[in-house]
Amino acid sequence: MPDSSFILTLASAPLPGIIAAVSSIIAELDGNITETHQHWDRSTNRFFLRVAFIGPDGLTVPTVERALGPAVERFGLEFQIVDAAHRPRIIAMVSKFDHALLHLLYQIRVGWLHAEVAAIVSNHEEARAIAEAAGIRFVHLPVTAATKPAQEAALLALLDQTGAEAVVLARYMQVLSDDLSRKLSGRAINIHHSFLPAFKGAKPYHQAYERGVKLIGATAHYVTSDLDEGPIIEQDVARVSHADSAEDLVAIGRDVESRVLARAVKLHLERRVMLSGNRTAVFGK
Repeated sequence: MPDSSFILTLASAPLPGIIAAVSSIIAELDGNITETHQHWDRSTNRFFLRVAFIGPDGLTVPTVERALGPAVERFGLEFQIVDAAHRPRIIAMVSKFDHALLHLLYQIRVGWLHAEVAAIVSNHEEARAIAEAAGIRFVHLPVTAATKPAQEAALLALLDQTGAEAVVLARYMQVLSDDLSRKLSGRAINIHHSFLPAFKGAKPYHQAYERGVKLIGATAHYVTSDLDEGPIIEQDVARVSHADSAEDLVAIGRDVESRVLARAVKLHLERRVMLSGNRTAVFGK
């Protein structure tokens, strides 16, 4: 029985024959395609393809890369091939609100999210107990305007040290610098309430309550230098009513934020999100 599994993602100009060529190469490796998604983004004239496949025991990523070589050269493919059994490492960042972090850790513990938390980073001490209870390294990186460059340098050093592939801002309430945002492009995921830009600033749910909103929600997106305006990965909403208090909205919002962030992280780690300018193509199951 085959026990090697892979995920191939690629981007290129929308040329004829790409899917046929990739499928033929996988077949020549005695591989069997288990899932495939493709999309042509007409606005950027880019073609995106995600293929999951299994292969015979002993098939490796370098072997697949070599086999793809002629197609890469022929079509000008930008591609990545990963071992699907590999457990990606992430760094989770949090401030004082811990609901999104706790939900993330739970989904990892029960196996729904195939990942390993290399470290929990916070500018406060409150999350230390959570990290210690889960047996995860805790790194306290307090930040001020004066120490921000050094703090962000320490974060980048931690990324290199741990080999983490993604940074998850699980209600981390500090704005990343433009330089750090660029360095983490496509690798850092943030969550925020979906009232922006209508309800900016402190206590957005209380502001929403005062306006009598009927829908609240959350948006998970990649971090960019434009605050809370990066390419969107996942969103959801919840209906509320006049009978809900401001505190009810906060509680409902916490639940939505937690679920949306976890889904976004799962999509990213499973290589289902393809960046196309400031937009994304998200390939679900």
